[in-house]
Amino acid sequence: MSPSKANIMSKDHAHAQRLPVIGMHCASCVRRVETALAEVPGVQRASVNLATNEASLQFGDAPPSFAALREALTQAGYDTPAEDDAGHPHAQDDDAAALTRQLIFAAALTLPVFILEMGAHLIPAVHHAIEAHIGRFNNQLIQFLLTSIVLFGPGRVFFRIGLPALLRGAPEMNTLVALGTGAAWSYSVVATFAPGVMPEGTANIYYEPAAVIVTLILLGRVLEARAKGRTGAAIERLLGLQAKTARVERNDEVVELAITEVRPGDHIRVRPGETIPVDGRVLEGESHVDEAMITGEPIPASRGPGDRVVGGTINQKGSLLVKATDLGEDAVLARIVDMVRQAQGAKLPIQALVDRVTGYFVPTVIAIAMVTAGIWWLSGPEPALPMALVVAVTVLIIACPCAMGLATPTSIMVGTGRGADQGILFRGGDALQALRDVDVVALDKTGTLTAGRPTLTDLEVFEGFTADQALALAAAAERDAEHPIGVAIVEAARERGLKMGKTEAFETVTGLGLCATVDGQRVELGTTRYMQQLRLDTEVCRERLTALAEEARTPVLLAVDGQLAAILAVADPIKEGTPAAIRALHDMGLHVAILSGDHQRTADAIARELGIDEVMAELMPEDKVSAIDRLREGHRRVAFVGDGINDAPALAAADVGIAIGSGTDIAIESADVVLMSGDLRNVPIAIALSRATMRNIKQNLFWAFAYNSALIPVAAGLLYPAFGILLSPMLAAAAMALSSVFVVSNALRLKRFTTPLALA
Repeated sequence: MSPSKANIMSKDHAHAQRLPVIGMHCASCVRRVETALAEVPGVQRASVNLATNEASLQFGDAPPSFAALREALTQAGYDTPAEDDAGHPHAQDDDAAALTRQLIFAAALTLPVFILEMGAHLIPAVHHAIEAHIGRFNNQLIQFLLTSIVLFGPGRVFFRIGLPALLRGAPEMNTLVALGTGAAWSYSVVATFAPGVMPEGTANIYYEPAAVIVTLILLGRVLEARAKGRTGAAIERLLGLQAKTARVERNDEVVELAITEVRPGDHIRVRPGETIPVDGRVLEGESHVDEAMITGEPIPASRGPGDRVVGGTINQKGSLLVKATDLGEDAVLARIVDMVRQAQGAKLPIQALVDRVTGYFVPTVIAIAMVTAGIWWLSGPEPALPMALVVAVTVLIIACPCAMGLATPTSIMVGTGRGADQGILFRGGDALQALRDVDVVALDKTGTLTAGRPTLTDLEVFEGFTADQALALAAAAERDAEHPIGVAIVEAARERGLKMGKTEAFETVTGLGLCATVDGQRVELGTTRYMQQLRLDTEVCRERLTALAEEARTPVLLAVDGQLAAILAVADPIKEGTPAAIRALHDMGLHVAILSGDHQRTADAIARELGIDEVMAELMPEDKVSAIDRLREGHRRVAFVGDGINDAPALAAADVGIAIGSGTDIAIESADVVLMSGDLRNVPIAIALSRATMRNIKQNLFWAFAYNSALIPVAAGLLYPAFGILLSPMLAAAAMALSSVFVVSNALRLKRFTTPLALA
């Protein structure tokens, strides 16, 4: 993503909103809510997620009011919580609790109806007892009263939403249930109170299927709500990382304040074992900080003065004084939560097809039910009218497209949540789907394959000198240098605890090296050419210098008082997990390339060491875009992995841009996928997770469509002429409920996603 695209995204983000929606239960609801909200003036785009029961809205320069949005939902037959309650984090739990209460009430009333009706059919003794002690009419009257309470009590939602939707010409799942149970109940009412108006032998009652259908559908919704609540566990875990209070220095004393009262610039005391409350920079103290919850890195990171720390991570042993910097929505954890929410609410391209199909599905089902009922009434066996009613009700009930609506979003929720657990953040559903299809993974070198920080790799001394002596002299001469080679030499001396002498008469030789006097000794440090200018014989080490250069190391020579003293080599070391990551990418059948601005020889050496397939080096940032286009030849899809800042053009040009960094320094807006840790092994993990999620979605969609495609003809009586099999409305309701539970449960299997074997 280019800088301009990032800026546009930031602007859109300021005019975006997530709106909870009450009353959605199937895929046709999704299409209806999206249409209603998109027609509100000021709404540029509306995307609805059935799994989260949320609408993601993007606004223009004049956003609509909350009242206008709520009015649009109400007109469509839905609702949203009051503005003050819209951010309630436990809405799924509350929904499940309310549905559970309705289910218990409905089941308590349905059980007597079931016993009175089915008991009389299946057990002769029960039939005789009812006839002797209750009577046929009283039996029907009891069933009428109990079923009416079930239908217009817990089942009222189906009629309240479904019938107005039918009148608006936009039927949906609730319409199917309302028509099915309403038809069975109405027919039974006429058979109970006015049997004489019906043809002889047709005055049968169907209270029990109506009551059982409502109860079973409520049971399915309870199970579905509880399972959907589990899909949002990643967000809950991330929110749980946030500290509630902070110990802030105010007026020369430390006071405990709520996080909302902390201001930028405040000095915060963090004791060992405490959660770091906010993003900030360490002013005093040294410690190790457990950042695994955010970056996925299991090893605690060393933090001291000048280092940045992230709110939500855990301080381990030392005490720290932290200056608060990024707070609220700017904090890393808040941005991570926002990214996970965006990804979980996103739609994959495959979902658009599902939405279009289900938009026409319910009207088609109603038409099929009416045609089927007419055929049975006109040509079915006697009693034809009750049989026609039973078949129509069964078709209406079994065709509810709940599973279709849940197939994609539940998998996205669980998959992106599992990624967040490992520090892999998908910016949206498009990236999740596109990453599965990549053929080529192109990698930046510095900071991606390598640590991005040169270190001393080799120190070989000539006769008359020791390693410590040579390193101490070189480090003293380089002490004030800003060149990466000098920084690496000084850092190596400090790590060994060497004492650097007093430096005088320091002088740089442009493009060649430097010279200085250290404790009275003349020290020269630089290239082979510099040593030759000093008339020193470099032929004795020419082969070694060539070998180091071929290994992508930068050699320098040290001379002391006019005599060669040592060869030092500096290199940007390959990250620990990089070799395993490259092996895993190859095991996945992917072509791996390096796109680097470094010298060709250096890039070639890295490629040889890691077994990388293709190298393009000495590239300017804009050249990387052309390189990605070349890699696309042959209709290949390319993922580019870079640091997310200076690789922005390449990240935008690639089919999938993957930013890899430290989690606090990466530009979160610059890529489609953000890896919060610097470990390249997360790239094959992200690709494997994408493949697993898309495979899971396909399984869900196959089940949902195959279920409806197979059972609608069975419900219509296709098997009756040959086998005498006619599906019961109760079994239809149970199968419909179980299909939704199956889809959600299958999506939850993604919680068990494991690392590819090559990385284990």
